[in-house]
Formats: sequence, C-alpha cells, structure tokens
Amino acid sequence: MPLPGAPFVPDFITVHLGPPDSDAENVTVSFPYYIKNVASSEIYPTWEESAIYANIYAQISYALNRVYTEFYRSRGYNFDITSSTAYDQKFIRGRNIYENIDRIVDDIFTSYIRRQGFIEPLAAKYCNGTTVTCEGLSQWGSQELAKDGLNSFEILQNYYGNDIELVQNAPISGILNLYPGNPVRLGDTGEDVYVVQQYLNEISTNYPAIPKISPIDGIFGEATENAVTSFQRIFNLTPDGIVGEATWNKMTLLYVAVRRLAELNSEGQQILGASIEYISPSSLGDEGAKVSYIQYFLGVISQFDPRIPYIEVTGVFDEATQNAVQEFQRAYSLDVTGVVDRATWDVIYNTYETIAAVVLSNITYPSDIVGLTQFPGNNLSVGDNDN
Repeated sequence: MPLPGAPFVPDFITVHLGPPDSDAENVTVSFPYYIKNVASSEIYPTWEESAIYANIYAQISYALNRVYTEFYRSRGYNFDITSSTAYDQKFIRGRNIYENIDRIVDDIFTSYIRRQGFIEPLAAKYCNGTTVTCEGLSQWGSQELAKDGLNSFEILQNYYGNDIELVQNAPISGILNLYPGNPVRLGDTGEDVYVVQQYLNEISTNYPAIPKISPIDGIFGEATENAVTSFQRIFNLTPDGIVGEATWNKMTLLYVAVRRLAELNSEGQQILGASIEYISPSSLGDEGAKVSYIQYFLGVISQFDPRIPYIEVTGVFDEATQNAVQEFQRAYSLDVTGVVDRATWDVIYNTYETIAAVVLSNITYPSDIVGLTQFPGNNLSVGDNDN
C-alpha cells in the first residue's frame, strides 16, 4: 500500500502488551507518554545526557516508523506497536517515569531520524550492546561514546551512518500551530507572538496564577514575558521568559487540553440534564444515557490522567469504552472487568466530581474551536503547582 504524506506525531499510540500473535491486551496511551515509558524502561536516567538524547531520538523514530508505515495495521492487527523487545520496544504499563527523561521527551518528542532523501522516519534498531548485539545503536556503547565527548547526533551517526538527518518540529496530529524554529522572546512581534499570547490567555482560564495578557497584540512586551515566566514556573520549565521549543510544545499541549475540556464541559451540560445516579451495571454492547455519562466522565478524567485513553461520547458501550474502563479500573486499583459496576461507577463519578469542582467551573466556551479534536494526554493534572 502507498505511504501517506509527510509524517506527523500522533496524539495516541496503541500498544499490544505482548508478541504480535499473543492474546495480550492492547492499551492506548498518548505518544509522549509512550516514549517516556519506553525510555524509562530501556535506559538509565544517570547516563550522560547526550547518550539519553541519542537513545530517545532512536526510540521516537522507531515508533513513528511503525505508525507511519502502518507496519502492524496493514497486516490486519488492531494496534500500532508491541511491548515485546523481540519485536519492538519495551513498554511497561504503569511504570514510573524518571524526571529528567520526562523533561527531555517533552523537549524533543516532535523530532526523529530519517535517511537523507527519504520521507519516512528511520526504523532505528537498537539493543543493549552487551547481552544482545544488533545492526543498530548499542545502548551501552552510546554511553561510552557520550563519555568520550560525542554529542547526540554524532552518536547516532556512529551507528546509523553519515547519511542521516534529524527532522525537528514535526507536526502533531490535531495541532495547528507548529514551533516556529526559533525562540520567541521579549521584543519580538508578529504571528508567533500572537499565538503565544492566545495560548497563554486560554490556559490561564484554568491556571489563574498565569496573568492575562491584554491586549493580544502580537507584541512580546513585559506582560507577555511575565505570563511566559509564570507558565514555565508552574510546569517545571526553566523560568527565563523565552518561548523555546520545550515551552512551546508544553504550551500547545495545555492549550489543546483546555479547549478539549471546554468542549467536553459544553457537551456535558447537554447530556447531564437529569439526576446522575447508579442504576445497573454497564458493559460491552449496552446503549443509552448511562453509557453517555460514563464516556463523558472518562473523557474529562483522561485530560488529567494519561493512563486513561480518551473516548468519544457516543452512547454505545463499544470496545474503546471497555478498554477505557479497564484502564481506569487498573489505574484506580479496582477489579479489572471492563464492567462498570457500583464500585467502578462511584470511583469514576467521584474522580470526575473532584476535577469538576476544581477546573470545569472556570472554563469559558470559545466560539472558534477548529481542528483540535484530541488531547495528547500528558502533564496536565489536578493540583499542579509551582513544584
């Protein structure tokens, strides 16, 4: 089958938790979270930073190659990649993410390796280089090269050849404004500044510690710099008042999250017109209002918990809804049945109510929501603060 156009970073990636033909479960997670999980599972956070960057570039490229070429889906599978290291990369459901890896992935998850003259991301094979060797990057070898002073791209060239290049700022599915390629800072003017101001004002709806910028005029003055610095402090970025790639990407993800919440809250006002109370268990194949409630609640929760995949409100309890219920049950230490019984309903509703009390009451409803249909799913959580 022909390849699609230029690659983009997907909002979500579906991982099969075992070899391709096993009866293991699938789990759908945000793409940045997937890379953070893989990196935290594959390499050590104490390695030299250039080695960590090189490995993460390889992991991003490998995953994007699987998605872009539809490697598994073109073969009839209903997932994008497996968690089996015999076939793909290690992914461990529920594992902790190392702090420096979390930061690095946020900075570079829109970058990947490709061969010069080619479009598709490189299927960047790698192995640990000790117990297993391969034609690709040696993880422990990359650490030794980093100790010898090589930067991340030189490490990649050492293993993949001099005909590779690093694509940066790849488009993210559903996101309209890409990082302009250069930092946006005090004294700048133009469309990029306007985007920054628009994003920050929208985000400040839910994070009032970020001061509103008025007017939105495309001029990067002191008010914009103060808002950027406040945003960076809240989300653990270097508070320099300059919108580099890491700040731009985080700002974009939060902007999409706030807009998604506005859409969900507006939708919720329409579907939650009656008293909400548990009636009977809901499971695969059910239809009706109670299913819409469950989907709406889980949709809101998914904006704050990357373990929960986003689902549309359709009123039909399909496999996507069952998967979201199972992931919720797993995340909140409930019996993983895929059935919304009384215990699961109570935890879903109470979790939603906590979010609604803190966040949804502050949301305004923009009239120009265009093209932003899914939240990528990382780094927006209830109770976020300067820490």
